[in-house]
Amino acid sequence: MEALKESWWLLPLFIFAARTVDVSLGTLRVIFISRGHQWLGPLTGFFEILIWLLAVSQIMSNLDNWICFLAYPSGYAAGAYLGMFIERQLALGYVVVRIIPNGEPLQLAQLLRAEGFGVTTVNAEGANGRVSILFSVVRRKKLAGVLRVIRNYHHKLFYTIEDVRQTSEGIHPVLSDRRRVAMRAGK
Repeated sequence: MEALKESWWLLPLFIFAARTVDVSLGTLRVIFISRGHQWLGPLTGFFEILIWLLAVSQIMSNLDNWICFLAYPSGYAAGAYLGMFIERQLALGYVVVRIIPNGEPLQLAQLLRAEGFGVTTVNAEGANGRVSILFSVVRRKKLAGVLRVIRNYHHKLFYTIEDVRQTSEGIHPVLSDRRRVAMRAGK
C-alpha cells in the first residue's frame, strides 16, 4: 500500500476500483438473497465487506488526499451501474408474465405455446367487462422471446412482469428447434 500513497492518483484509482467492485457485489448479493440462493448471498457479502474495509481504511489513512474523497462516491456510482448491468446479463431466476389481451386470448396462447412457453388462461372481470388473463412463468433469459411474441401479436397489448422467487413443477420447456417447427405446423 505504500506504493499507492507515493503517487497522488494511484490511491484514488484503487479506491474507485475497490468501491466499484464492492457495490457491484452488493447489488448481486441482494439479488442472490432475494432469489433464495442460500450460499451465494452470504459468500458475496463476505467479499463485498472485505473490499469495502480495504477502501475505507485507505481513506482514513490518507485524510489529506481530497481526491480519495471524490474517488469513493464515484466508485459507488460506477458500482451501482455495473451491478445492474451484470444482473441483466446473468438474468437469474424466473418471471411471471401476465397478459390481458384485447378480445380472444386463444390465438396468443397458441403462439406462445408454439414457441415453447407454458400458458395458463383465466377468465376475469375487467373495467369494461369480461376479459381473459394469460399467465406464463418463464426463465428471465427467455423473457425477450415472450415479449417478441406478444409484440408481434399486438404492439399495444397490456402486460406486466414480476419476479418469481421459486417455482415447482410446471412447464418450463426448452424445445428443440425441430419440435417447435413441428408444433407450428400443427404436427
